[in-house]
Amino acid sequence: MKRLEEWFENALWGSRFVVLFAVIASLSTALVMFFTATVDAWILFSHLFDYTSSDLTAETRAVLRATTVTHVVEIIDGYLLATVLLIFALGLYELFISRIEPAEQSETASSVLIIRSLDDLKTRLAKVILMILIVRYFEHAVSMDFETPMDLLLLAAGIALIGLALFLTQESKGHAARDEKAEAKK
Repeated sequence: MKRLEEWFENALWGSRFVVLFAVIASLSTALVMFFTATVDAWILFSHLFDYTSSDLTAETRAVLRATTVTHVVEIIDGYLLATVLLIFALGLYELFISRIEPAEQSETASSVLIIRSLDDLKTRLAKVILMILIVRYFEHAVSMDFETPMDLLLLAAGIALIGLALFLTQESKGHAARDEKAEAKK
């Protein structure tokens, strides 16, 4: 019976390697998103000279400018999504497979890429996802037609809610730091 229990526990512990499929898929998708956003940026830069044309009317230039701003926001959105996928892949690997030793020895990785718990992974992902939502809100705000004062009021309310969300994420960071200090004193 003891041997069966030992075999089952070893098999159960080894099953964590299934997470490698998610790690590889997330990393591959992140690379695809980085590539896609980079191609979009290249295309944006290649069309930049259209904006300098003296043949453009003021109205056409304004439309081109709005389109360019929208494309810039989409590029930022693509890079942020790629970053979420990268953090997710690294976090899953560290939580389920093994610590990433080069990351632990790096000065820059400690602030972003070293994941100690599932809550740590969720917190880091939530912050990047919040940034993606802010970028998407900005993208819609740029293309929005303001026809009534209520439209402007709703835009202002959305901006206020974004500010509140950013404040609360910073405030939760402060509470976590105070909790860690209190725990260290014990």
